Amino acid sequence: MQEDFRLIVDLVSVLTVAACGGLLAALLRQPVLLGYLIGGMVVGPTGLGLIKEVIQVETLAQFGVAFLLFALGVEFSFAELKKVKNIALGGGGLQIALTILVTVVVCGVTGAWATLPAKGIFLGAILSLSSTAVVLKCLMERNETETPHGQVMLGILIVQDLALGLMIAVLPALHQPGESIAVAVLLALLKIGLFAAGAIVAGIWLIPPLLRLLARTESRELFLLGVVALCLGIALLTAYLGLSIEMGAFVAGLMISEVEYADQTLSYVEPLRDIFASLFFASIGMLIDPMFLWNNLELILGLVALVFVGKFIIITPLVRLFRYPLKTALIAGLGLAQIGEFSFVLASEGQKLGLVSRRIYLLILGTTAVTLVLTPFVLRSVPILFDWIESVPWLKSFLSDEGKPLEVTKELSLKDHVVVCGYGRVGRNLVKLLLSRELPVVVIDQSETRIQQLRDAGIPYVYGNCVSLHVLETAGVNTARGMAIALPDPMSTRLCLKRALELSPDLDVVVRATNDKSIEVLYQLGAREVVQPEFEASLEMVAYILTEVGLSPVLVQRQMQEIRNSHYLDLRPVRTAFEVSRDLQQATQDLNKRWYPLPYDSPLIGMSLEEADMRYLTGVSLMAIRREGGEEIDFPSLETKLEEGDRLLIVGSDSELAALNEFAKGHVAVPGENSACQWVAVSTDSSVVGKTLADLDTYNQYGIKVQAMRRDGKFIRFPNDSMDLQARDQVLVCGSLVAVNQLVQLLAPETLAPLPLPVVKAGEADALKEFLPTDSLLD
Repeated sequence: MQEDFRLIVDLVSVLTVAACGGLLAALLRQPVLLGYLIGGMVVGPTGLGLIKEVIQVETLAQFGVAFLLFALGVEFSFAELKKVKNIALGGGGLQIALTILVTVVVCGVTGAWATLPAKGIFLGAILSLSSTAVVLKCLMERNETETPHGQVMLGILIVQDLALGLMIAVLPALHQPGESIAVAVLLALLKIGLFAAGAIVAGIWLIPPLLRLLARTESRELFLLGVVALCLGIALLTAYLGLSIEMGAFVAGLMISEVEYADQTLSYVEPLRDIFASLFFASIGMLIDPMFLWNNLELILGLVALVFVGKFIIITPLVRLFRYPLKTALIAGLGLAQIGEFSFVLASEGQKLGLVSRRIYLLILGTTAVTLVLTPFVLRSVPILFDWIESVPWLKSFLSDEGKPLEVTKELSLKDHVVVCGYGRVGRNLVKLLLSRELPVVVIDQSETRIQQLRDAGIPYVYGNCVSLHVLETAGVNTARGMAIALPDPMSTRLCLKRALELSPDLDVVVRATNDKSIEVLYQLGAREVVQPEFEASLEMVAYILTEVGLSPVLVQRQMQEIRNSHYLDLRPVRTAFEVSRDLQQATQDLNKRWYPLPYDSPLIGMSLEEADMRYLTGVSLMAIRREGGEEIDFPSLETKLEEGDRLLIVGSDSELAALNEFAKGHVAVPGENSACQWVAVSTDSSVVGKTLADLDTYNQYGIKVQAMRRDGKFIRFPNDSMDLQARDQVLVCGSLVAVNQLVQLLAPETLAPLPLPVVKAGEADALKEFLPTDSLLD
């Protein structure tokens, strides 16, 4: 076969197996680059041997590395780095330095892997990098990019990616003899400094005019050709200067990142990057020997464990050092414990320079691939891990301080106020509009930047995690008029809602749903209103159009409100029962849940969920019902009746689940036609403060049973008569309606009917003109 035609066949083969491997990995919910590696292994010399000219494929794969680093430089955002600059620059830099130092020491002490410090430095550099692609994908799937742990991980990853360029530039110097390695490194750094100075000058005075000239032609082809020529030209220049092609491509991307055409450049280059990157990872796969991996499987698994544990031990204390909560530090430590995909780039360069042997190179590739596969599973198991920790008393004590507020504003209104959780774009709009109506507001946030904004504006705040019972109580949730939750991630939103209602079961809560899958979950957990910004934008746009074409505004608004009342059902995509069940399981995986078999003699059998009112009386939320015949009802409505043999998917704390068990078995009075139950907050000026339940003797005096209490976030079922009542205690009283009203006046003399949270949904035109503009609901 002719050589040029052989190269075409090889390229087609590589791209085909890469596509097939990537598709298989995607279907199995694994990183696609793992599929590229496996595809390369299949067709490579140690696999089926279909690829003969590996060197030629590797040459083309170098374009993939260049475009990967070029795109990385274009995507690099100094604005994003500024958000978490302390942990990113300080923590990220320390993490890289400590990882390299520990690796050098371990190699020196054990005499394994690397006998020279230079080789230890090289191995440490490889281990110090984590996977931006895998971690970012996991965070985006869970909508956690704006969470504290998401910001910490992304900040450290940005610094790691930035350090990659420096590592590649210094790498050739490590190949020098030991006595001259310091001089070689200094010369390499000097070259980098001179090159960086030239890049800054070009980035300010040469690159922007060139891109504007290319853009002015309005030719996509010319713009793409010019950008590619710029990227590869600078890459070749760095190679000529004794640095690496990869370093030049990365710097070329950085030069474009701050230009107004950066997004356009990235959108044009991304297809080329993805194609050539698949070639690169497939070419790496061709160098992997499956038999070598199998014969050294135990060693590789041991290295994987060592890498995970080692990086976790390094990263977690560093994050704590920068005053982040322990939970944030633990999640960041687990999320960044893998070896990143750019380690393949370093390993490949290191093998060419002779810094590692073939055996160590293959072990590095195998270990890296396994850590990439395990990372999504590790991050998905984090909520389960924390649930288990909180169920073990001696372990829970380690997290006991996590919920304490870091700072509280001096002037804090704790009566008839509105609590706003989250001070992002949505939260800021809500606060601004509430203050314009002269309503007292308390904001909860845990971002130092946003807290500083609240300080400057003189807005009352609590600096802490809004999923903490202590923080919510400090913000006065017990005595609040209402609450708005505008958090960026679904997990924190669900936990915040659940715990706020634990403190105040009657609290009027409006929640922003980050996606359509969260709507029913939030309603089931007790939200009074759920707002989905994208759906609200659609309703407002169609309402405007229908009104303009002549339909009655009143009729249009009525139809829009019907869609809202149906929880946007008309706008949500149709999903199968299996998809709904799967989404429900995913949404509740970070909550304490259990399938509870309803007792066959339960007094709840035959009652509707509205009549049973389990969430109000016991604190649990019912998410699904599985009938005896196998039928599953996800997100049951209030009209759904409980039947014999039902299994209930319930969410709640252990004490709430125990309360449900007694409630379902009939050990607790079930409200009937002539009886009622009500949660009452004991007022600070009530005459019962300091008295015990025995002193009140509510059963003999009023015919009322005190069935439960909530104090400091703890649920107390059947409090004994010796318990004294304290201000702000939540007391569940059950008895006749008249008697309950009498006792309410005794416990809370100035109790008024709860006022609804004055947040108006988009679409209520008259109210919107007066109070809440539509765009304030959009993030």
